[in-house]
Amino acid sequence: MGAVLGAFSFASWVPCLCSSASCLMCSCCPNSRNSTVTRIIYASILLLGTIVACIMLSPGVDQQLKRIPGFCEDGAGSSIPSLKANVNCEMFVGYKAVYRVCFGMSMCFLAFSILMINIKNSRDPRAAIHNGFWFFKFAALVAVTVGAFYIPDWPFTYTWFVVGSGGAFFFILIQLVLLVDFAHSWNESWLDKMESGNSRGWYAALLGVTVLNYILSLTAVILFFVFYTKPDGCFINKFFISFNMLFCMLASVVSVLHKVQESQPRSGLLQSSIITLYTMYITWSAMTNEPDQECNPNLLSILQHITAPTLAPLEMENQTAVVIVDTEEPVLTSPYLQWWDTQSIVGLAIFILCILYSSIRSSSTSQVNKLTMASKDSAILAEGGSSPDLSEESTGPRRVKDNEQDMVQYSYSFFHFMLFLASLYIMMTLTNWYSPDADYTVTSKWPAVWVKITSSWVCLAMYIWTLVAPMILTNRDFS
Repeated sequence: MGAVLGAFSFASWVPCLCSSASCLMCSCCPNSRNSTVTRIIYASILLLGTIVACIMLSPGVDQQLKRIPGFCEDGAGSSIPSLKANVNCEMFVGYKAVYRVCFGMSMCFLAFSILMINIKNSRDPRAAIHNGFWFFKFAALVAVTVGAFYIPDWPFTYTWFVVGSGGAFFFILIQLVLLVDFAHSWNESWLDKMESGNSRGWYAALLGVTVLNYILSLTAVILFFVFYTKPDGCFINKFFISFNMLFCMLASVVSVLHKVQESQPRSGLLQSSIITLYTMYITWSAMTNEPDQECNPNLLSILQHITAPTLAPLEMENQTAVVIVDTEEPVLTSPYLQWWDTQSIVGLAIFILCILYSSIRSSSTSQVNKLTMASKDSAILAEGGSSPDLSEESTGPRRVKDNEQDMVQYSYSFFHFMLFLASLYIMMTLTNWYSPDADYTVTSKWPAVWVKITSSWVCLAMYIWTLVAPMILTNRDFS
């Protein structure tokens, strides 16, 4: 009886799994817009894939798989003769598994990005695919991911490493755009509260956050010079730290220039402080990928140096006590790869915040709308025409309203392309940007360092351009 009721319960969900997000989420969320709910579901799928990749990267997973009777080549035997899959379980762990899971996600999002080009409103038949058919899309994602495990290891791993490096580079730039938009929104919100309420309190809060960001950035610079440079070596790290510090100072000065303030009243030190702190993170992340261990100490050795600094040899008459510490770094090989270091955790945290922010945010900044979300007209429509619809049935059941019948609220194609780049960024972050070799070892390489450090320069250059562009291109509207 319970099985019959369960079957009918599942059957009642089938139409929702094949229809729009308004049906899938109507019973578990408050009154909201279809454009927002759809993006949240896609972001949840991406986060679910990230969790799966993390599990496959964890040590000991292959040993658990070998316990499945007849599954692995050298696993537990099965008493059933026909139950012998003889799968190489090393394919399901380590960086190879991460590459294939992220390959499946990225290919699906790339296909959706191509399919959703130039959709104007939700009446387009392709919009129904974007906003619905969740069961079939999830099944396709699983099928593509499973199929990726049948791709030969070489040259897939190295080729996908190169593709992942390029995609992650561009996603770092998108992270900057989202961070700048977040900083502008934060600044505007607190300025509005300063004008309407306790001006001194909100001014102190705004000033406090800005000063805190600069203090954290300065502290990071000092720690970089202490732990990632040597008095007679590590010149490339000294260049990275010094150059980026001067570049950030230049961006902060430009943001408060009188001419910039006249053309860009939204600019200020809060945005510059956030960009500075983000640049320091990218600089640190780049230095943690250097193959030279003398200039790239791991976090454990840094903590040991802080808590128990090296003592000088103890001389007692004719005897000398010498303490020998083994500083040799373990070689990371497949299938195991340590990804849970600090820079990877911070990178994943920033990634999750940016994805969630892009999912729920409809920016009021026209430049951000054109780049990441939608057109200016769509933003105006969202502010004016869609809000009343949500309040008409505020006393009724919770529903998700279709607010895109006249115009889409964001670019479907670009949103999927951003998730495509995010999948590659996840892959590179979980594997520490390590480059796989033909013998399946993974090592730090200089190309990953230069990709990251170059992205920091491009980020700062883009931010400075947003400040000075209104003064140079006077015939364009930057409001």
